[in-house]
Amino acid sequence: MDSESTGVTSKASATRYSHAYEGLRTLLLSGSIEPGTRLTEADLTRMFDVSRSTMRTALARLTQEGYVTSEVNRGVRTRSFSVEEAADILEAREILEAALAGKAAERATPEEIEGMRSTLQQMEEAQSRGDQDAYSRGNRSFHQQIKHASHQITLARAYDTLLYPLVMRQYRNLSVQHPRTGSLEEHQVIFLAIVTRNPDAANAAMRHHVGSARRALLLDKSPQPPR
Repeated sequence: MDSESTGVTSKASATRYSHAYEGLRTLLLSGSIEPGTRLTEADLTRMFDVSRSTMRTALARLTQEGYVTSEVNRGVRTRSFSVEEAADILEAREILEAALAGKAAERATPEEIEGMRSTLQQMEEAQSRGDQDAYSRGNRSFHQQIKHASHQITLARAYDTLLYPLVMRQYRNLSVQHPRTGSLEEHQVIFLAIVTRNPDAANAAMRHHVGSARRALLLDKSPQPPR
């Protein structure tokens, strides 16, 4: 096999690996899989149409990054969190996302601000027609837009390592209305602070918003393990 053919094969292999890794990571972050669910290589290779060795490599990386756990004789399972672990992750999210919002107030471009405005309008329309899925998509998009508008690569990278969507999935209160009462208004306050270029207000508004979302979870009501 010549060097050109080897390069093409290597590139195709890397593409398949990226597809498997990114696809499974996105699936895990979507919260559609229950915590503690066993993941089998056979099912995953069929789902993502890759070889077992490719999927095994992707799973090894996801295990290292904390998305799944791997135990002898138990296989790979989706991650679950103790109350203490969950509290630590959510506290870190409050701090990091508040800082990102403050930077977005300083650095967001006019185009980025218009993108946030459009997303907020979509969220308002979704809430008015009772479309929870559309509201959730808008919510995720709005937070991502703020992260990108911060133009703070180091903070954004740290934020991306947090597993808070998995924590939210595990501890969400299914009896509580979604979207949470006041959620849209909190997003609007954050946006107003960014538009008016007020980093302190954006930081405080985001911290309040993320803290309110945390307090709506069953985290504080969960039984504490014996010490």
